[in-house]
Amino acid sequence: MITVTLFGREGCHLCDYVREMLGELQTEVPHELVEIDIERDGDLTAAYGSDIPVVEVGPYSVRFPFTRQDLLMTLRAARDRVSQFEKLEDKQFAEQRKRGQSISRLDRLAYWFSRHYLLVFNLLVIVYVGLPFAAPVLMKVGASRPARVIYFIYGMLCHQLAFRSWFLFGEQPFYPRAAAGVVGVIPYGEATGLSEFDVVTAAKFIGNELLGYKVALCQRDVAIYAGILLFGLIFALSKRRLPSLHWSLWFLLGILPIGIDGLTQVMSQPPINLLPYRESMPLLRTFTGLSFGFFNAWLGYPMIEEAMADTRRFMAAKFQRLRLDLGVKG
Repeated sequence: MITVTLFGREGCHLCDYVREMLGELQTEVPHELVEIDIERDGDLTAAYGSDIPVVEVGPYSVRFPFTRQDLLMTLRAARDRVSQFEKLEDKQFAEQRKRGQSISRLDRLAYWFSRHYLLVFNLLVIVYVGLPFAAPVLMKVGASRPARVIYFIYGMLCHQLAFRSWFLFGEQPFYPRAAAGVVGVIPYGEATGLSEFDVVTAAKFIGNELLGYKVALCQRDVAIYAGILLFGLIFALSKRRLPSLHWSLWFLLGILPIGIDGLTQVMSQPPINLLPYRESMPLLRTFTGLSFGFFNAWLGYPMIEEAMADTRRFMAAKFQRLRLDLGVKG
């Protein structure tokens, strides 16, 4: 026997009308009717509030207005689908039906994550971008061993070039190459006495008491994750209601600036040397990285929210349906 789910609310006269139609169709297509009050869950209200009554049968659904014939065709399609799978003895279908009759730990975890994924993402970004700042702090207080562990781990994820990194506890917040043309700061080569073109040494150089200690992520990477976190916080404050950014704005604001800055820098330096030599400035790397992270998050997070909203609606309906089946109210 198929299961028919009727989404409605108390005091809905159209829901009463559809319920009567389903009762009349019991003789033609036997089914088990489960009614779900959408006002018991905010996600269900958002999904079905303007369309009730809504009838779902397996993968099929109809939203009002619909006729008795529309409803009959939907029930028959669902019945025939179930009969066909049963004749084929489809194991996957049988397992899906079995899972649909109980609430597992995985169901609860999926529902929890679909509701709190943004908090999880924001916390992960905070930890990921926070640990690189912990490294210079640890160096400053003399805990060099854990600091070097952080530098080593992030060294596999970022080039960590000292002349493209932030410094804490030193004379300057950064020590760029002289070619960057930043006025009023001592360039990397002059400050350290090291060659500005020895990238291996620049990656290994952590700093010292005079110059300070570098953050374990480069300026651009710090900015990228800061941009992701910034939009994540804004998205949370909007209650995840911001629509996804149009692809043209994403490309113009998120991809083009970092592409131009990064590509022209790479193309101008050894071993390529196709453009006049240039070195990007710390604030420019920060700006392009921030825009890249922010607008990529604006493109992606609303898309993730759509998928998570579908999960929340599905799981909320399943929980309510099974609780009703077990005779539990609320």
